Amino acid sequence: MVAFPEGTPCWVDAMVPDLGAGKRFYGGLFGWTFGDSRAGYGHGVEAFHDGRSVAALVPKADGRMPTVWNLYFASRDAAATAARITEAGGRVITRPTEAGELGVTATAVDPGGAVFGVWQGGTRAGFGKRGRPVSYAWGEVYTRHAERVDPFYEAVFGWTTRALDTGNGMDFAVWSPPGRPAGIEGAVAGRGVIDSRFPPEMPAHFLVYFAVADCDETAAKAVRLGGRVILGPEDTPYGRFAVLVDDQGASFAAIDLARAAR
Repeated sequence: MVAFPEGTPCWVDAMVPDLGAGKRFYGGLFGWTFGDSRAGYGHGVEAFHDGRSVAALVPKADGRMPTVWNLYFASRDAAATAARITEAGGRVITRPTEAGELGVTATAVDPGGAVFGVWQGGTRAGFGKRGRPVSYAWGEVYTRHAERVDPFYEAVFGWTTRALDTGNGMDFAVWSPPGRPAGIEGAVAGRGVIDSRFPPEMPAHFLVYFAVADCDETAAKAVRLGGRVILGPEDTPYGRFAVLVDDQGASFAAIDLARAAR
């Protein structure tokens, strides 16, 4: 088992109302296969590509819960991380809980209202595959309160915040863990500010990116499978990307990292 450094993204799961529909959508979109339902995943299923774990789909226990992709950050001690979250002004929603032999999980909300997860690895450290097509590539939080959110993550995970010019006028920054270069080269996540270009009702949230071989083809396939395109596809200095919504309402992004616009 390869451990993930403290504070690095290590896992994602989608909370969906219909597990079977989720398997059909993401199986069709990404070619994922799925294991059997497991209590350690909240009776959800682990998703695989080329035999390596990439994500999980979890049925919502309560219909009032949002249909979302969740991003988890690695922790050596979930209880200690939960304590830092509270001390830094966040709120722990689900206290550290054992997920069978897989590890320990907790759920929290930052001072801007974005929900994220903490994962202390057991038999599953996290992703078996990432940064390659149809696996996790990147994550970023969108918030209206950067002045509270940046210091929060710096205190909880020891990250360094560095502003990044995205070329579109957005207030955007990236976070780098200790010992890694500050800036995009060493970044593990990003932070954007929700401004007037976003719908006024949009809540603070994390956006999960999956790497793909062809962003345009992925966006078209998502539509054929019953999903929607809400932004793009468009070129950026870091890859061609689109923001999509699956057929149950969970938003995520697809990015072709080979199509960086220089």
